[in-house]
Amino acid sequence: MSAPIPSDRPTKDDETRSIASEDSELSNEEGWEDVEPDDETQPVVGLFSEKVYPDVNSMLKESKDKHDFDLRKIQKEFDLDFLGTIKLVNYVRSQVKAGNSTPDVSSKEKFENDEYLQPVLEDDALLYSLDDIAEDEDAEAPTSTEAERRVIELQEDLERLQSQFSEYRLAVQKSMEEQLTKEDEKLDNVPSKKTVNKLEEADSDYFVSYSYNGIHESMLKDAIRTDSYRDFIYDNKHIFKDKVVLDVGCGTGILSMFCAKAGAKKVIAVDNSNIIDRAKEIIYENGFGDVITCIRGKIEEVTLPVPQVDIIVSEWMGYCLLFEAMFDSVIYARDRYLAPDGLMVPSDATLRIAPFADPDFIASHISFWHNVYGFNMGSMLTGIYDEALVRGIQPSVLPGDSTVFLKLPLHTITVEELTFLKEFQVTLNQDIDALDGWAIWFDIFFMPSRESKVPDGAVPSDMQKKGIVAFTTGPDGTETHWQQGVLLIDHGKKNGVSLKKGQTIAGKVGYQKKDQEEKSRLLDISIEWDSQQGEKGAQKWGLQ
Repeated sequence: MSAPIPSDRPTKDDETRSIASEDSELSNEEGWEDVEPDDETQPVVGLFSEKVYPDVNSMLKESKDKHDFDLRKIQKEFDLDFLGTIKLVNYVRSQVKAGNSTPDVSSKEKFENDEYLQPVLEDDALLYSLDDIAEDEDAEAPTSTEAERRVIELQEDLERLQSQFSEYRLAVQKSMEEQLTKEDEKLDNVPSKKTVNKLEEADSDYFVSYSYNGIHESMLKDAIRTDSYRDFIYDNKHIFKDKVVLDVGCGTGILSMFCAKAGAKKVIAVDNSNIIDRAKEIIYENGFGDVITCIRGKIEEVTLPVPQVDIIVSEWMGYCLLFEAMFDSVIYARDRYLAPDGLMVPSDATLRIAPFADPDFIASHISFWHNVYGFNMGSMLTGIYDEALVRGIQPSVLPGDSTVFLKLPLHTITVEELTFLKEFQVTLNQDIDALDGWAIWFDIFFMPSRESKVPDGAVPSDMQKKGIVAFTTGPDGTETHWQQGVLLIDHGKKNGVSLKKGQTIAGKVGYQKKDQEEKSRLLDISIEWDSQQGEKGAQKWGLQ
């Protein structure tokens, strides 16, 4: 389960880690100063629902007809200026978001607080369309003189709009700074809770990220991922028949419905994001309401309607397998609810590492900054080697075979074992000018019983020939939404050392939660390596 990283689970910026997305972010930031009139109408999200309307006027008409809310009338009644109208919009959105479908707008004081300058809805098109909410008036085709007058009016409107957006931006910035200052003062007065609050905020953001359609669409369209779960469940209906199943992090409920269709007696679907509301609707629409029970909350905090379950199914995998730390929750569910002879689905995972050498990628991602349209932007390289990238790479950029550095038997592994430092050894199968980095990915196996063991060094393609459901997220397989983790080596001002075919590189790989916080969902990866031929080093990368 991976959000586009706030970066690619995305994310939990999907992700999201491509050069294209970076360009998009840059273009978004440049829009404040260069506001230009747009001839096309802009879709607008409704004030009282998530429905998207083709333009602001159609949205306001339905708000008036269906919800008895006349924005134009209220604007005139309270003589609201530009910022006042923005506060009104954000006040209504915040009330509706909190579950109040009839917000009180009986007085201007209800929404005068500057907190309502902060948009409730990201990229709210309504806030950009406030000049378009005037009542439509019939008008004859303008004459030449009228057209000239209209052009002048539009120029004046544009200047006014630019000024208003500038005021709005400054007001929002001031409001945010004031609130942040207040929060910092509160945290400074309670230092023992400061870290806890930050962790809780990050944890909340994680679940919020899974409330949006995009991340679920990405996962459901990942046929390697979804087909594997479906195939194992449908091919082993005898395992699921009349069993009680727990689906941890159920999302849209797809895995729960697979289990119900396979004959499960009862399925308990748990998720702590708003997607659980959609899952309930989907489950009832497909006729599984009497089999599947949906529960909103963290698995560590909810109470299940049964003392134990026969099977736990979960798609918990993040980038480089352990990013997001959802597996911690699955282990908790296993230890708390799984019957002694119960089955984990999937049952096993392995983490692999391989050397990475791709001069073209280094040129486009690193060397690029030394000459951008003739300008040196070397300062953009600050911290560029500190972050683990999520990319889809080709087998040709791996100058050596991969090796397993960690096996995860899901029936027995503990949370403590997810923080580790493991040895590895790889041998080059070709000459390279330099070792540019490392690639990490994982393989997943669905064994039909607790007694079934995955052989050492097993690869999914070989296991599939034996009738075992398995898949890889490595470059040799069909690309998945997890892709691969790419960890670039910082050689500093020195060039990398050329290495020869047949040379062996030994080292250690370490995984640790960010800042050693037990509740952190971020991941630090460290690697030490030594080729015994002049190429050696140690480095740490963050996945966040």
